[in-house]
Amino acid sequence: MALVPYEEGGGWGARQLHSPAVTYRFASRTIRLKQDWRRLGVAAVVWDAAVVLCAYLEMGSIDLRDRSVIELGAGTGLLGIVATLLGARVTITDRAAALEFLESNVQANLPSELRPRSVVKELTWGKDLGNFPPGAFDFILGADIVYLEETFAELLQTLEHLCSEQTVILLSCRIRYERDHKFLKMLRGRFSVYEVHYDSSKDVHIYKAQRGSRKDDF
Repeated sequence: MALVPYEEGGGWGARQLHSPAVTYRFASRTIRLKQDWRRLGVAAVVWDAAVVLCAYLEMGSIDLRDRSVIELGAGTGLLGIVATLLGARVTITDRAAALEFLESNVQANLPSELRPRSVVKELTWGKDLGNFPPGAFDFILGADIVYLEETFAELLQTLEHLCSEQTVILLSCRIRYERDHKFLKMLRGRFSVYEVHYDSSKDVHIYKAQRGSRKDDF
């Protein structure tokens, strides 16, 4: 997740974003996450897209047990933590400035026996790809990472590097602006893309993308 300020209106949503900690219940565990809006901005708060994708994974239509997963733009780490709790081997990534914060949340919320199944690593889209074996992941996860148009080309480059023919990309996001539609068009130029879930209460879409033209059901 990019470390940029974000304008948010007043009300409960703003109070939630500025809260120093938030609590969720996934995979039969309570997850308590630190937030740090003032220091790290959007990289250090939980967005609805992450919560919706966690709930989608918990529904069980995707079996993550012993699968290799990488999360892009992890922010607080909620999605990567939940994927680990659901049995995956997870590489949880973000930019260097967010890693210490991210690591603290991951360590605080994974039981000791599961910590070896997750690793926090630096990944700046389009720049650190040599540190990640191409096509090595079964799933690529991203929650609300599509919002800065100047990062779209690097994000697509990163997705192409990390994908094999079998890799499934799951992106969870709101479609707020014309630039969001632009990214989806760019994504469809390189992958087969399908909407697999929509949460109307939070106005969050989940898209599945894969190389080739297959439309596999989970």
